[in-house]
This record gives sequence, C-alpha cells and structure tokens, in this order.
Amino acid sequence: MTPERVVDLRTRTILRVLGIVIAVAIVLEVIWISRQVISWLLISLFLALALDPLVTWIERRGHVGRGPAIAIAYLVVALAVVAIGWTFVPKLVDEVNGFVQALPGYVEDLTHGRGRLGFLERKYHVVEKVREQVEQGGASRILGLSGAAIAVTKSVITIIAASVTIVFLTFFMLLEGRAWVERFYGLLPERSRPRWRRVGSDIYRTVGGYVTGNLLISVIAGVSATIVLLVMGVPYAVALGLLVAVLDLIPLAGATIAGLVIVGVSFLHSIPAGIVVAVFVIVYQQVENHFLQPVIYGRTVQLSPLVVLVAVLIGAALAGILGALAAIPVAGTIQVLVRDLLAHRGAHASPPAAQVAPDR
Repeated sequence: MTPERVVDLRTRTILRVLGIVIAVAIVLEVIWISRQVISWLLISLFLALALDPLVTWIERRGHVGRGPAIAIAYLVVALAVVAIGWTFVPKLVDEVNGFVQALPGYVEDLTHGRGRLGFLERKYHVVEKVREQVEQGGASRILGLSGAAIAVTKSVITIIAASVTIVFLTFFMLLEGRAWVERFYGLLPERSRPRWRRVGSDIYRTVGGYVTGNLLISVIAGVSATIVLLVMGVPYAVALGLLVAVLDLIPLAGATIAGLVIVGVSFLHSIPAGIVVAVFVIVYQQVENHFLQPVIYGRTVQLSPLVVLVAVLIGAALAGILGALAAIPVAGTIQVLVRDLLAHRGAHASPPAAQVAPDR
C-alpha cells in the first residue's frame, strides 16, 4: 500500500488565498456595477483617438495650445453635424407634417377596413381589440403608461447624461491623455523607458488604425446604401445612407439595425424597392463581415483576417456590442506586447558573438 500523503497548509497561506479570492470577487463586482461607466470610457477613448489627429494637426498648423486646438476641433465637428442636420431636418419636418395631415385619413381607412392599412381591420380586427383593451384597462393599459412612460423617460435622461459625460470625458482625454502616459513612463525604470515608449507608440498606432478602419468601413456602407436607395427612387436616400454610416460604427448589431430600417422604408415606398434593398443588405453584410472588415483591419491594425474575425466573434460572445467594439484593438495590443516580449527574450537569449583570436 502506498503511504498517504498529508499536505499541511499554514493558516497564513489559507488566509492569503481567501484574501485573493475575496479581492477578485470585489473587483469583478465593482466592474459589473460600473459597466455603464466603463462603456462610456471606452466610447470616449475611441472618440479621443479619432479626434487626436485633427487636434494635433490644428495644434501644429495654427500654432496654438492643446486646449484651444481641442476647442477648434469640437467646433469643426459641431459645425459638420449642424450642416448635416440643416440639410436633412427641414425635409424630415415636411414629411412629418404631411404624415400628421394624412393621419385622420389613415385612421378612417383603418376603421372601415379599406386603404393600405385596411387589412389590419379586415384580418386582425385591430379596432375591436383596441376598443376592448380600452374598456377593460383604460388608456393606461393600452398605451402602457404604467411602466413604459417611466422607462422611456429614464432612457431619455440616461442618453442625455451619457452624451454630456462622453463629450467631457473625450475632452479631458484629449487634454490630459499624454500627461498621464508620461506619468506612467515616469514610474518605470529609466533603462526600460525607451522600450515601453516604443511599445506604447505601437499600441497607439494599432488602436488608431482600428478607429480609422472602422470609420472607413462605415463610409463605404453609407455610400453603398445611398447609391442603391437613389437608384430605386427611395425618398431621403442620402439621409438614410447617413443613418447607415452612423449605425455601422457599432459592430455586428449596428449594420443589422440599419438594414432593417432602410428595408422597412423601401417597402413602404414600393415592393420592388424593398426586395432589391433587402437583397443588397444581406449581400453587403456578408461582404463587410467576411471581406471588408478582415482586409481593412488587417492593413490598419496589422492583424491577419482570421485573427480579426475570431477576435470579433469572441468579443461579441463575451460582452456583446462592447466586446465586439473592443475585440480588435485588444487583439492588436496583445500582438504588440507579444512581439515585444519575443524580441526582448530573443535579444537576451542570443549568445554573444564569438571572438576570433588574432593570428600570431
């Protein structure tokens, strides 16, 4: 019989392990509670990286300080947004006014089961069901005022607070980001500072390349959708194309939401336009997911297409939209660190050059 082995654990070791477990649990709990704030930080970081080249260009060309350069960049972006809104909002207002004026006719057609919306009454008896719900639970039940109104109000307040917070976070990241990086370098030993400065520069180029690539893909998506909508005669094609470009910035889910919107609007215009746009959305999403993203990110982030695709899938599975958004820069950062580690080990592991004895 083999003798039994007895492992004697000291009380200090047990307490240390318990302390580590509790500390990890607390950190994870804090991350989970502050997940919304972390998402705001990630969005602000990406915006800061996207605006940093413009701010640096203004700072150099205009010979102004960092703060004024950031303010000018913010002003340029705000003017661009206002110009886009000025182009499309009046048309949108006219369309909404026309819809409001035609709404009584739609209601009458629905009530009598005729017109485009008449099938809702003929097949599904929507008017009778609405009347029944109103009689049973009143307007609050049919409209969901008991909970939906509160939820919508909270969502609007959260969106406003998030927007204001992200604007200020981006501003301070642009203003103080370099100083915080220099403080980090100052904590390192003086011998290793050049190495980590080089690593930091490579990581900055990697993440900046991802932001540039994401913007480029969104522009391609918006322009392609605009061309198809214009060809099919769908109204407000440029505005819908702009919506596609904005939503396409969100990995995975954004393109799907944009596709559903433009397909719905196209079907309201005409059935052939809806079919053509639906086919375009399906084909383009496949091209973007399996060709454009791997190729563009492979050149800007310098990752292989396979790594890009796997990183996006894993990030989306772990953390949804935010995971997909952060997957590629995280993968690029890991690649930079691994390359530096291998190069550093190779430099230390290589034997010194053999010295040749002089001929006598």
